[in-house]
Amino acid sequence: MNICVFLSAADLDERYTVPARQFAELIGRGGHTLVWGGSEAGLMKVVADGVQDSGGRLVGVSVEFLHMKARKNADEMVIAADLAERKAQLLLRADAIVVMVGGTGTLDEATEILELKKHGLHAKPVVLLNSAGFYDGLKQQMRRMDAEGFLPVPLDDLVHFADTGEEAMAYLMENAVV
Repeated sequence: MNICVFLSAADLDERYTVPARQFAELIGRGGHTLVWGGSEAGLMKVVADGVQDSGGRLVGVSVEFLHMKARKNADEMVIAADLAERKAQLLLRADAIVVMVGGTGTLDEATEILELKKHGLHAKPVVLLNSAGFYDGLKQQMRRMDAEGFLPVPLDDLVHFADTGEEAMAYLMENAVV
């Protein structure tokens, strides 16, 4: 399975790096491919290292203005012209999507993927990996959107919130069409 992971390239606390590394090792040990932003920095590096060290493949999609930060030893590296092309390439190459902790860029990627799914433009499973309760507020907001009629499809059909990497991987294994 090609698992796209959206996440931060920042250097983060171990409450985020440890679960990220554990999920990365599940990807690698399962013989899956990580499809990610291609960066050799921060949490992106932690996940890429974990996948590669555990026997998985790496497919990076960097962007022209960040190409100098791209991982040199990825199995494949695509350099997109801009962020919109990058997101399109990440989705195209993925069988499933996992959103890990991140900032505004990660949130942008997550909301675009969910918007496309809401409109039926893809049916890939999407998981928000809620490490250390990072997405508790977003989960609450999305439940409110669902309850108050802002979502044309049930929230559970759009996204699955997982508290652990094991839960995230189990959901992907049950729901991804490869």
